[in-house]
Amino acid sequence: MDLTDLHWVSAGEAARLIRDGVVSSVQMVEACLGRIRDVDERVQAWTFLDPEYALEQARAADDLRLSGQPVGVLHGLPVGLKDIIDTADMPTENGSVLHAGRTPSRDAAVVARLREAGAIIMGKTVTTEFATRSPGKTRNPHNPGHTPGGSSSGSAAAVAAGMVPLALGSQTTGSTIRPASFCGVYALKPTHGLISRRGMFQLSRSLDHVGLFARSIEDLALLMEPLVGYDEGDPDTQPRAHVPYREVAAEEPPLPPMFAFVRTPRWDRVDPDAKEAFAELIERLGDRVEEIEFVQADDAYGWHEAVSGPEVAFNLRRAWEHGRDRLSAHLQGRIERGRAVPAHEYLRARSHVPELNASFTELFEQRYDAILTPSAAGTAPVGLESTGDPSFCTLWTLCGMPAVNIPLMQGANGLPLGIQLVGPRHGDGRLLRTARWLVAESSGRR
Repeated sequence: MDLTDLHWVSAGEAARLIRDGVVSSVQMVEACLGRIRDVDERVQAWTFLDPEYALEQARAADDLRLSGQPVGVLHGLPVGLKDIIDTADMPTENGSVLHAGRTPSRDAAVVARLREAGAIIMGKTVTTEFATRSPGKTRNPHNPGHTPGGSSSGSAAAVAAGMVPLALGSQTTGSTIRPASFCGVYALKPTHGLISRRGMFQLSRSLDHVGLFARSIEDLALLMEPLVGYDEGDPDTQPRAHVPYREVAAEEPPLPPMFAFVRTPRWDRVDPDAKEAFAELIERLGDRVEEIEFVQADDAYGWHEAVSGPEVAFNLRRAWEHGRDRLSAHLQGRIERGRAVPAHEYLRARSHVPELNASFTELFEQRYDAILTPSAAGTAPVGLESTGDPSFCTLWTLCGMPAVNIPLMQGANGLPLGIQLVGPRHGDGRLLRTARWLVAESSGRR
């Protein structure tokens, strides 16, 4: 087999090739390391990478397969981890000088599940400061003069640039969907509490989600399947029956899906070329899409801030008390605002979430398969001083609903432009199935 472009092979195909002995895990990791050597000086997606240790893991994976023992669904596949996800065998510095050199004593729950599934932990990808808004060093792989988005900057960029087929990030507002849109990759923010966050830096328990990055819907489902499950170490997870996400995502919908197009109250912020691209998509979908208004959406931005602010301030209290002068001005301001939110405002904001979810549940049950809405205001902005506007993700993150970025469009400048699909809580498999239908429909493959 020609191994020249092995780093661009899909995760599902690479897993099959490794399982069948056509290529080895060592060859797959070497291909990704070669790609990193070629492009990471320009992209700067990694904050920790030990090539020899990655190869050591790959050699062990190959030995295990040759021994005849059962192998997991991710066997031999390299995966990048956002640098807020604890690993017992490499540093986790949370994007802050205050945590420089920090090496945890144990793996995060998602890392343990990745290892059980046979994945190779390639290294740690760049995060913004404590997964907030102050940018890291990563550049957009399509144009290094543009932001990659954040806070999962390195994970999105590494997958987009072909350095790894899969990566994990997180989302508290728009930290998975937005960088995926800017970098032109697929990403999933699953239902809140579906994947354990134990061992990840906690910014906001009510809003933190694990984020998944890949280069296809099928690869998102492949990555998702071994990560989902109850964990007593994360009080927001619950015991649930197993869902075969790969199988569900691959199914044909029983009927062509119906989409609810939601502009959101921030539509005036959308770039003209993005508005034009969405108009063309909606025209193509014809009677499969209807525009709706959600009157409570405007209030959700304030509710999100009233929930996230105090929780961020609480979780960063040690950094505030002992290293305030080493925090960025932006993060200092965010903590100050969070500390000033009265308890009754915080509780009132949280009380609106069940009402919102009840309204959305009714919407999905009565007519729609998914909500169609922008992932971001447009393509990645010029400059590296900001990670871009996350507000097109705010409502869906507040409600804990699953959302997927689909890199179907381009802006006038040639940079990627994402579509966000949102589904009902715990309807993640169905959402992936609907997203796969939309990809096929938009590419004319149906």
